[in-house]
Amino acid sequence: MNLALWIVGGVLGAVFLVGGVSKLVVPKERIAEFHAGKWVEDFSPGAVKALGVVDILAAVGLALPAVLDIAPVLVPMAAIGVMLLMIGAVITRLRTHLATTIVLDLLYLALAGFVAWGRLGPEPF
Repeated sequence: MNLALWIVGGVLGAVFLVGGVSKLVVPKERIAEFHAGKWVEDFSPGAVKALGVVDILAAVGLALPAVLDIAPVLVPMAAIGVMLLMIGAVITRLRTHLATTIVLDLLYLALAGFVAWGRLGPEPF
């Protein structure tokens, strides 16, 4: 179970790191060119950059506290934050009529829920 939690947390961290960096370096207009990126049309360029920073902080929170063994309780807290972020993503996609792209958001929500449950319950650090 501990290994599964490390793997899932690492995968989530990698996904959010890549997503956050791309939101910071790719212009909003370029993101909007993709079908799954139409959600950015409802946000200002600054808000998209801020979401990129939040994604990077989530990635750091999912891994760094446990790796450094400094306040590892922050890992499940970061996972709960990712869950809230994904709930917001699902709501945004529903509001912008992008329901076909919700599957990954729901998968990330479930994976973050698994990490939060596992680290707060049966496999704490």
